[in-house]
Amino acid sequence: MLMVVNEYKNRLSWQNILGRALWNIVYFFLFRPFGTKIFCRWRNFILRCFGAQIHSRAGVYSSAKIWCPWKLEMKENAWIGPGVNCYNADWIRLGKNVTISQGTYLCTASHDITNSQNLLITAPIIVEEQSWIAAEAFIMMGVTIGQGAVVGARACVFKDVEPWTVVGGNPAKFIKKREIKDQ
Repeated sequence: MLMVVNEYKNRLSWQNILGRALWNIVYFFLFRPFGTKIFCRWRNFILRCFGAQIHSRAGVYSSAKIWCPWKLEMKENAWIGPGVNCYNADWIRLGKNVTISQGTYLCTASHDITNSQNLLITAPIIVEEQSWIAAEAFIMMGVTIGQGAVVGARACVFKDVEPWTVVGGNPAKFIKKREIKDQ
């Protein structure tokens, strides 16, 4: 019988680890306690102090968890809802008018299961403008959600989503084309 010993080695720099430690302290005392919408500018200011690129008319709810603020980009009117978990070991980029609904998990990292050391692997998540990720969805590393796409509640997305489509399920599958009828 072949025995494989897990020799996992973290490839994150000490600078990254120390930055996250400081961020977690600031998050706990200066970000999370200010939960009303009137403190949105305050939370954006704190995120910007840690390197986030956030438009002045974008917002993050206080209960959202941002793992690495310096790898977060949000364009105008992009919103990260309550209880969202942004595990952004790599970039998370949100276009204009994007909504990430409550309880969603955005995961930019995993482990290489073909390597005995289970090395950390990362890839960015890109959500293009006018897209909506519904409640409690899971978006995997390396995924691009196309412009105007909708990801249904509790969907698990492992592959790119075409623009102006609606997907749902686990794994997420095409449901229909999205049409805007009020224009």
